[in-house]
Amino acid sequence: MQAYKAGNVALVNAIGNGVADDKGIYYFVPKMVEYYLDEKPILQNAPTYLPYFKEDYDYVLSNIQRLVIKDVSEAGGYGVVFGKDLSEEKLEELKTLIISQPRRWIAQEVIDFKDLKVLDDTDSSSSVDGFVERKADLRAFVVSGRETKVWRSGLTRFSRNPDSFVVNSSQGGGFKDTWVMEE
Repeated sequence: MQAYKAGNVALVNAIGNGVADDKGIYYFVPKMVEYYLDEKPILQNAPTYLPYFKEDYDYVLSNIQRLVIKDVSEAGGYGVVFGKDLSEEKLEELKTLIISQPRRWIAQEVIDFKDLKVLDDTDSSSSVDGFVERKADLRAFVVSGRETKVWRSGLTRFSRNPDSFVVNSSQGGGFKDTWVMEE
C-alpha cells in the first residue's frame, strides 16, 4: 500500500473491487446506480432475488425449479445450481437450506447466453476447423485514474461444455479477447 500511495506502482484491480463481485451484492447494483448516479442502469442485471426479503423468499421457493440458485459464500462458478437440473428430492433439500439461511443465497432468472463461435480444437465432434458454438459472457475493462474509461475491448468467457451456462475458468471455461469496433 505504501508503494501504491507513493505512486510507484499501478494496480490492475482496484482495492476493494472484490466487494462488487460478491454475488450478494448483485441484487443491490441497480439500486446503487440509481442512488449514486441518479439515473437508471444502462445495462440490466438478470432479474435477481434475495430470499432474505419476504417477497423474494416466497418467489424463490415457489419458482425454484426454473431459477439458478447461487450460494453467496462460493466463488468461481462453485455453488451455482440450476433448479431444472435437480430431482424433486434435491430441490427439497435446497429449499430447506434456503429456509434455514435465506441470506446465504441469491436466485436469478436463467438468461440464455449468446452462443459464440470459439476456437476449441479439443471438441472435434461438432467443430468446423476447430470452431464450436459455446455459451459466453463478456467482462468489460474499466480503467480509473484522473478519468474513468471503458476500453474498447473486453474478456469473453465461454463454457467448454456445450450444455453448460457456467463460464468460469475454474470450472473448465475458456476465454478470449473481444474488441468493440466503431462503425
